Amino acid sequence: MKNKLISGLAMGAIALMGMTACSSPASSGDTNAGGSGKVFMLLPFSTTPRYEERDAPGFIAAMKKLSPNAEVSVNNANGDASKQQQQVEDAITKGASLIVLVAPDPNLASGALGVAAQAKVPVVLYEHDAKGGTADAFVRFDSLVVGQEQGKRAAEVINKMPGQGIKVARVMGNAGDFGTVNTTKGQDEYLKPLIDSGKIQVACEQNVQGWDPTKAQSFVEDCLTKTGNGIQLVISQNDGMAGGAIAALTTQNLQGKVAVTGGQDAELRALQYIAQGLMDSTVYKEIPLLADKAAEVTSSILAGKGVPAGLVNGEFDTGVAKIPSIAVKPETVTVDSLQRVVDDGLVTWKQICEGAEKQPVCVQNLK
Repeated sequence: MKNKLISGLAMGAIALMGMTACSSPASSGDTNAGGSGKVFMLLPFSTTPRYEERDAPGFIAAMKKLSPNAEVSVNNANGDASKQQQQVEDAITKGASLIVLVAPDPNLASGALGVAAQAKVPVVLYEHDAKGGTADAFVRFDSLVVGQEQGKRAAEVINKMPGQGIKVARVMGNAGDFGTVNTTKGQDEYLKPLIDSGKIQVACEQNVQGWDPTKAQSFVEDCLTKTGNGIQLVISQNDGMAGGAIAALTTQNLQGKVAVTGGQDAELRALQYIAQGLMDSTVYKEIPLLADKAAEVTSSILAGKGVPAGLVNGEFDTGVAKIPSIAVKPETVTVDSLQRVVDDGLVTWKQICEGAEKQPVCVQNLK
């Protein structure tokens, strides 16, 4: 029987089961500069805890400042695109003024987009793309830069390893997703020269539906079996799947011996893995900044001003329409730069070092 994914991956997740009002209209004054109405933020799944732990609370807090007369509600599709479409329909029935959509599977989002378009309810895509329909804007982290950061760091780790033909496993997100495609493209800028030179050999690679850590664990377990535990590096496209890889390595007592790099989101568990020496790096996304920008776009649309031109730095093609894109750049965090996340107030050294108090980085920072 396969070991269960290390339980810490889900630690601290906020249960958002059902449509829950998270922000209520201001009780006094008529401050309507940021617009008013009902805003529904629809999350994709719980396997990546950042959406419930950071993105939704950050968006709600920003909306309270920018649009105190707006009401924000949150729901989670738990990985089910059909369920999310039903949530869109329910939001419209409840009088939605705008929907912030994080699609569980962008390739299956056309129904949700179509329902909103027919009801003339604005949609702001958040972090995940959505295909086959139209939306008002796409607020996201720059996934190409995410991949470049991951590839650059992986190359640094690889070039410190002696010899040729180093066996690498690549764990990637949903096949065909805008984020997955661009992250892979960014990684390849640094990995392809190493492949072509024979420095590395990609022994196993797989797209993981829903970015599911348990599926990533199964993939790495299968890869270890295939290679006779010969993998020397795992490159994961997010923290949850990196955690799945670590769980797989742990079943073979290879945790901390096989490098795990890549990652994105700087989830607490990933930061703990880095402090413990089980994971090399993650790509830090300043989620409060992304949530703020999404709130700026939402407030402006609610006020009838449309998408703020000053925020737009690109466009995204949904396959039906080209929509304004607001992309935020991320950065790599290693054991030497964990302070970067602490400085932003998202975590403390005490949290990062839980269970790793004797590690050098924790001894130094828990003084």
